Amino acid sequence: MSEFVYSHPAALDEEVFLKQCRMTRGRASGPGGQHRNKVATAVFLTHEPTGVQAQASESRQPERNRQMAIQRLRIRLALEHRVGVPRPGYEPSERLRARVRDGKLALNPSHRDAPAILAEVLDVLHAVRDDVARAALLTDLSRSQVIKLLKAFEPALADLNARRAKRGLKPYR
Repeated sequence: MSEFVYSHPAALDEEVFLKQCRMTRGRASGPGGQHRNKVATAVFLTHEPTGVQAQASESRQPERNRQMAIQRLRIRLALEHRVGVPRPGYEPSERLRARVRDGKLALNPSHRDAPAILAEVLDVLHAVRDDVARAALLTDLSRSQVIKLLKAFEPALADLNARRAKRGLKPYR
């Protein structure tokens, strides 16, 4: 039996990831004056295999908007797209292992690895039916570190708490 290797679209390197995306540019709506309404600096990305979308239009610089849209798309993929459950033989990815020290996760939520790590933890949680203690054990994190990661991405914690509520369990704070 071969060892399970975890893979999620949010974890792909940028070149491969962008080959799976359709990027368009456009004008942003809203305040910002003449420049914002005349120049197509907004970036819209769609991950074609999943249909998940993201955009960025805050900056006047198209490249800055492109980078923000890529990060936002990776986060949305992490939150919305599950890649099956970790199978027997699952080991935390090298990316996750490199960031765990003594059960603590050393990760800034704005770091480019954050969406991939979030996706992996969410997939593990899904596999163990939202049992945070089991997910923590499988990912070599403490329970509080799993919750701290989910808190950094509020929709992730809200989704977990909604599923727990359906099972009659108390929410995490």
